[in-house]
Amino acid sequence: MTRIFNRRDEIEKRRALRNNMTKAEKLLWQRLRKRQIREKRFLRQFGIDKYFVDFYCPELKLAVEVDGVTHNSVYEMEYDLVRQDEIEYYGITFLRVKNKEIFENINNVVSKVEEKIDDIGSYDGPPP
Repeated sequence: MTRIFNRRDEIEKRRALRNNMTKAEKLLWQRLRKRQIREKRFLRQFGIDKYFVDFYCPELKLAVEVDGVTHNSVYEMEYDLVRQDEIEYYGITFLRVKNKEIFENINNVVSKVEEKIDDIGSYDGPPP
């Protein structure tokens, strides 16, 4: 069976990404680490299939992506949608935040993460 999450052959790639986080990612990580939000554990630069997500909560299957200005081009937006669709195939929920949001009001971003956690946690599956 093919390994989907955090493939062993990509350990060095994940380590390099963690060691070279953007300023926005570092700021958000300070708020996500050590179960500070709803006592949920988040991991950095988590591998899912052939992709990496900035932050991931395995308990909720929640990915938090930080989008900088490079994600504003038409090509990057299309790539992000394809990438997101492929990751969502595994039952993972996405939350995208922009660098600007983090820099301007980190508390608002934390509130968005809390709301997403609450939404996922209150979902009991499809109706009977």
